[in-house]
Amino acid sequence: MRAVIQRVNKASVTVSGEVTGAIDRGLCLLVGITYDDTEDDLKYIVEKTLNMRIFPDATGDSGFDESVVDISGGLLLVSQFTLYSTTRKGRRPGFTDAARPEQAEPMFKQLVDSFRLNSGLRVETGVFGAMMTVEIENAGPVTIILDSADRNTPRRS
Repeated sequence: MRAVIQRVNKASVTVSGEVTGAIDRGLCLLVGITYDDTEDDLKYIVEKTLNMRIFPDATGDSGFDESVVDISGGLLLVSQFTLYSTTRKGRRPGFTDAARPEQAEPMFKQLVDSFRLNSGLRVETGVFGAMMTVEIENAGPVTIILDSADRNTPRRS
């Protein structure tokens, strides 16, 4: 599972001219699910995201002191299968590493539920499988790529 996490002042998702999810200060997550993701991958993304210190403290001296939970921020989750695109050959990306919709949609819903259950924060979403317009006002800018496949990889010295 991959998440592109952006620290935002505000973010929203619109489908067919209707806003389906919007937050003020918090995190916008673009989430990709691959065919072999498990509940362990989901738990890793939730735990890391909720506890990652990427917001400034009240003094503003440093930009990386508090988590989204510490600041009572919002979460906007958008399913994005293109995070598992491959571009090894040809000019058109391939998506064979992305989970099929019948597998990805229930896992995405489980991810949303897990964020709601474990954070107590406002959690908003786009519409799975829809053509969406995502507006993001990135604060910093701060963008973090989180991949659950990295959870068992040793750190470099």
